[in-house]
Amino acid sequence: MNKKLIKASSFLLGVIMALLLVLVISANAAIDGISVPNTTTPMFNLTAKADYISTAEGGSYLIWGFANGAGRAQYSAPTLIVNQGDTVTVNLTNELPLLNGLPVPVSIVFPGQSGVISNEVAPTTQDGPLTKEVLPGGSVSYTFTASQPGTYTYYSGTNPDLQIEMGLVGVLIVRPYGYVQGDPSTYKAYNHPDSQYRREYLFFLSEMDPLIHQAVLFGWPIDTTTFWPVYWFINGRTAPDTMSMAFDPLLPTQPYNCMPATHPGEKVLLRIVGGGRDSHPYHTHGNHVRVIARDGRLVSSGPGAGADLSKMEFTVTSAPGQTIDAVFVWTGEKMGWDIYGTETDAALTHSCNAKTVAEAQALRLTNPTDPYFSTQDAATKEYCADHGKIFPVLLPEQQFLTFGPWYSGSPFLGAGGTLPPGEGGLNPNAGFFFMWHSHNENEIVNNNIFPGGMLTMTVVEHPSVEIMD
Repeated sequence: MNKKLIKASSFLLGVIMALLLVLVISANAAIDGISVPNTTTPMFNLTAKADYISTAEGGSYLIWGFANGAGRAQYSAPTLIVNQGDTVTVNLTNELPLLNGLPVPVSIVFPGQSGVISNEVAPTTQDGPLTKEVLPGGSVSYTFTASQPGTYTYYSGTNPDLQIEMGLVGVLIVRPYGYVQGDPSTYKAYNHPDSQYRREYLFFLSEMDPLIHQAVLFGWPIDTTTFWPVYWFINGRTAPDTMSMAFDPLLPTQPYNCMPATHPGEKVLLRIVGGGRDSHPYHTHGNHVRVIARDGRLVSSGPGAGADLSKMEFTVTSAPGQTIDAVFVWTGEKMGWDIYGTETDAALTHSCNAKTVAEAQALRLTNPTDPYFSTQDAATKEYCADHGKIFPVLLPEQQFLTFGPWYSGSPFLGAGGTLPPGEGGLNPNAGFFFMWHSHNENEIVNNNIFPGGMLTMTVVEHPSVEIMD
């Protein structure tokens, strides 16, 4: 078969698989990763290995990655989840090359963590001690105290311009005091109510120059100054694989997906991480996000002030190595029409009971000044000023329409409608879908094939639809 046809067929198959999986998508309140419960001294065993990842248009490329113990290397590296105050130990082993280990020294640094030590003395330069490296066939242990909650990175401190590009980079999440998985009332990113959320999602943003990976594979000279990426990833996957299920057996070295789901009015925490060497402007359709923290610290004017310096952003730009925590909320406020349908259709009949000002203020991150927030319905979060307003345009007859795969047949949340055979059908709960993606338009392709890259979809479901915790 012609190579272009093979790539086109692979891409089409990937799109079909990803879209079909929307039918059974489940979203977790907690981010996928590895943790050690019921201890204040968690220990993680990471192994540096070589392996391969795939890109959604059919590419396959060598990576160097950290594996969870004896498992396969991961891109991105395993997300480590610990609690504030934990004494964390990370044991790093570099397998021998014959066992898929790396033929070069490797190490780990933990930015933002206090008291990082190793069981061997690290070499010292005029700028201070370096992280301890591990030769092929060796191992080393790192220990630190997770003293501050937040979102952090960890990565190889050895030849990082190459080794981070090859995939030796991941995320560390430190939960604040009092966090209890399964109890949403405790879900905060930091020790302040301004960081409360109902659901959280990781956006590990990175890029790849396949020519560097090919040079490593074939032992060619490597020049990282010629870096020119043609792939862009969210959590180690290119679209539409970003929307496939987590731990997809077809993506064994890329276990983490990214397809957020929420209900109107719920606070969604976005942990955005600049995992590569480029900046990426990440845009959330549907609403702005409120940036509440950068680099593991609330944007605050002082102790106890919370995220009083937070601000709404149309697009969040993450610098290389930077972490950003932002909160997204969708309610349909001031859409100008009733998002649940009008009273002219008996099947869509519903009420809208406004909140009190005090109740509305409790939903806000910082002191609200907009009085219209007190006019949300307590259950549906509908903006009551728009209750009963008809949809502002008259939809044409079906023969004059083109149906997207996520169209339910109705413009109303939770309301389906008639669709022609073979059209739509991938939105059984009649949610509202929005594309979330890099606002560098060249970053939403896979080696110049659109759509792909740093792109995913998010869905706002009707309040009656269960989103799995």
